[in-house]
Amino acid sequence: MESVTGEEKSAGASVRAAQYVRMSTEHQKYSTENQAEIIARYAARKGFEIVQTYADEGKSGLRLDGRDALKRLIADVKAGLADFEAILVYDVSRWGRFQDADESAFYEFQCREAGITVHYCAEQFENDGSLSATIIKSMKRAMAGEYSRELSAKVFTGQCRLITLGFRQGGPAGFGLRRVLVDEHRQPKAVLNRGEQKSLQTDRVVLAPGPADEVEIVQRIYRMFVLQRRSEREIAILLNGDGVVTDLGRPWTRGVVHQVLTNEKYVGNNVYNRVSFKLKKTRVVNEPDHWVRADGAFEPIVDPDFFLAARRIVEERSRRFTNEELLERLNGLLVERGCLSGLIIDEVEDMPSSSTYRHRFGSLIRAYELVGYASRRDYRYLETNRALRALYPKIVDQTLDAIRGLGGAVRVDPATDLMTVNEEFTASLAIARCAPTPGGGRWKIRLDTSLRPDITIAARMNPDNATVRDWYLLPWIDLGESSKLRLAEENGVFLDAYRFDDLEPFFDLTRRFSLRAAA
Repeated sequence: MESVTGEEKSAGASVRAAQYVRMSTEHQKYSTENQAEIIARYAARKGFEIVQTYADEGKSGLRLDGRDALKRLIADVKAGLADFEAILVYDVSRWGRFQDADESAFYEFQCREAGITVHYCAEQFENDGSLSATIIKSMKRAMAGEYSRELSAKVFTGQCRLITLGFRQGGPAGFGLRRVLVDEHRQPKAVLNRGEQKSLQTDRVVLAPGPADEVEIVQRIYRMFVLQRRSEREIAILLNGDGVVTDLGRPWTRGVVHQVLTNEKYVGNNVYNRVSFKLKKTRVVNEPDHWVRADGAFEPIVDPDFFLAARRIVEERSRRFTNEELLERLNGLLVERGCLSGLIIDEVEDMPSSSTYRHRFGSLIRAYELVGYASRRDYRYLETNRALRALYPKIVDQTLDAIRGLGGAVRVDPATDLMTVNEEFTASLAIARCAPTPGGGRWKIRLDTSLRPDITIAARMNPDNATVRDWYLLPWIDLGESSKLRLAEENGVFLDAYRFDDLEPFFDLTRRFSLRAAA
């Protein structure tokens, strides 16, 4: 793009414009600051006044899902709420790397239909509707999508190579195992706790046996299943009765026991690509011949003979049923219970597991459809709740680490998760799920009236319910009479006075300082 020299503004009044910037993790040149700088120079030269910014940071351009700023921009345009006449974007790829170029064109068409033009500030063509601009723009859109496809293939190839070399590619270690950070010479550096990631590109992660007591419990699970012929449900009941919790600190279930009995990592095998989710398209369960594996990559904690025996039991149990028999049993369960869910299926002793239905029919919802069950429940809501339950202990651990890092003392009640900080005040954590509505997000925050914490830390989630939008520090003395709060985008000074972009104000309350004694 040519440099701006002298006064190049168009004559007359400036045109009100919004800028849209997006950054994934592709390259520093696409940082939102760099994009905004180029857009500002373009605006100055062309006579635009930037009055609003829509920014998606750390977001992939493959789909509209998760790109809250672009969705908000399109919604404002369609609703007639846009207080601008133009949209300025760095280039075609920042608008999106949609795999279908027509999808990118569709969102631009919606803006143009509302009388708002889209300008690509770093491109060598003017988006003026001319034949040449249309051809070049279409080619750029196709190239943006192709870039993502090529990058996905390269990343997948690299991940497969690391798997065959015996390195772990994401995911929790699992009960009885630990993730260990190793350097480029495979020398151990540290054990990675839950939520921790490697920071150096040359470092890798491998699996290693966990504490001896956990290893013994895993081996005990196999003995009970193979030798004593106990079911997964019986094993879960016995473990819970002994006070044993999973690696996530939760009670055992039939499904969790089943995972321990069927995952090859317990015999040291490194297996990858069992499920594909490439280019953020449909999640696909792959056949075994598409798996990438390295046998004997890690130190095993289960005897291979026990593992093979457990696999034979599981396979014999699932081979007994044809598709018709599976659906017949599912229909019988529906008649008996009146409803279906993964939990209901897994807790019935003589039923195949819910994972069997997922693998055989593609998803539980598809199996439900085949027996004529149309639940009114929103299964996306269930998936969101499952993700938030997994996120909760991570946020708790991060909060505890931050308090202790500042010199504070904190203890946690294992039954209630109530935090007592410096023996001075109590705090509890709540995660508020976002429920998107046409008028913006809605959130519900529950205050624990039984524990009566001095402060409730509420993490308000973004519409994707994967990242935290902001935080509310809610004092019991002001809000304790309410057991539930309902929040909107804007909530007035009474509630938004407790809103913060991060938890630094809370950590300031916990910070400890050394004071010199007076002479």
